[in-house]
Amino acid sequence: MGGHHSHTNHHHHPVLSGKKLLLSIVLNSVITISQLVFGFISGSLALISDAVHNFSDVIALILSYVANRLSLRKKQTTKQTFGYKRAEIIAAFINAVTLIVIGVWLAIEAVQRFSEPQIINGTIVIWMAFLGILVNGFSVLLLKGDADHNLNMKAAYLHLLTDMLTSVVVLIGGMLITFYKVYWVDAVLTILIAIYLVYMSWSIVVDSLKILMLFAPDHLVIAAIEKEILTIKSVKNIHHVHLWQLNDHDCHFEAHIEFNEDIRLSDFDLYCVRIERLLKDKFGINHTNFQPEFKRDDDKKYIVQD
Repeated sequence: MGGHHSHTNHHHHPVLSGKKLLLSIVLNSVITISQLVFGFISGSLALISDAVHNFSDVIALILSYVANRLSLRKKQTTKQTFGYKRAEIIAAFINAVTLIVIGVWLAIEAVQRFSEPQIINGTIVIWMAFLGILVNGFSVLLLKGDADHNLNMKAAYLHLLTDMLTSVVVLIGGMLITFYKVYWVDAVLTILIAIYLVYMSWSIVVDSLKILMLFAPDHLVIAAIEKEILTIKSVKNIHHVHLWQLNDHDCHFEAHIEFNEDIRLSDFDLYCVRIERLLKDKFGINHTNFQPEFKRDDDKKYIVQD
């Protein structure tokens, strides 16, 4: 089977900083231990729940850190022809799913607190919640820039953001309990955060799952790509198309290209260079693989059911 493959590296996505994740892991480990200890001392189920949430953040951050380190291994091998480029997508999927599980668990716990209000030491809760807000707030600011263009970092960022919001809930609950003896407000605010947590995480689950399932990117339409390629002289049609994302940054396109005439191999290379440039400039596709055809008796549909 003849073909032409191209991999262009003209994208300039920022290099993700593992040091930021590492610092966040250390800070969240400290706050987790502190909240757990003082949660038992104060008798606060809310504070213990926040500690459990923080512990899930530590696990998620470690997972994100490992994935981030793996993704930076550029060297491919005969057994790992793509290297570790999907490590971060897998981490994003796992982290987002755990966020949804935590959100549901928080909601269930909050509902139970309506009927079983806890008598707690509000002063300890206030101080520990305040410490949680500071630590998680700092971690959120650390990761915010990378979260805008990387699913793995976005999942880690959301873990920390929701934990900061949870600490805010615990702080408000601690203040209301201390000064007004209002116990039910903690459950209401926890349910609201749980809903937000599930809502924000769901999009990451869907996006990462689409990439893992080799779905075509939502912003690309095969018919539009075909229309552009057919503007090139001598190209009769494209078929047997595959379009998918490898990760956040790498988009792959492969197809059979039928020509109107029996061109030379050197001419095919020139056509490929032109099509590769077209796909990169107009659609952001940086990996291509083409198979040339001339009067070949095969299925000419876009998508061929293998």
